[in-house]
Amino acid sequence: MDIASVGSAASATTTGTSDAEKAKLNYDSFLRLLVAEMKNQDPTEPKDTSQYLSQLASFSAVEQGVNTNKKLDSLMTAMQLSQADSLIGRALSGSDGLPLGTIKALEIGKTVSTAVLEGGERVVLDAGVTIG
Repeated sequence: MDIASVGSAASATTTGTSDAEKAKLNYDSFLRLLVAEMKNQDPTEPKDTSQYLSQLASFSAVEQGVNTNKKLDSLMTAMQLSQADSLIGRALSGSDGLPLGTIKALEIGKTVSTAVLEGGERVVLDAGVTIG
């Protein structure tokens, strides 16, 4: 029974892969393993097919969850970009209430958004910052 080659595919992850790519790799690896197990099982003592179907359904649910999260991330980015336009030209104050300057541009990252002021300074938009 040659399952080692299938097992190595499951552990072959590369750095910088997205969650969707990782889920796809795991899902494809699972299917390869499932086919290998079915090919190499003893015909006189077949494996329990309900376990295969249960595992397949679980992996399918995980894959759908990853796809849903990816679409939600895209939606959140689109919403942030549409709201960013309304902030350009407005005054920005720090958590101490002192004015910092006027917003020239916004940089929206995955976890942090930054306001670029007319003077070139960058201010992270987090708790305490006031836009007026």
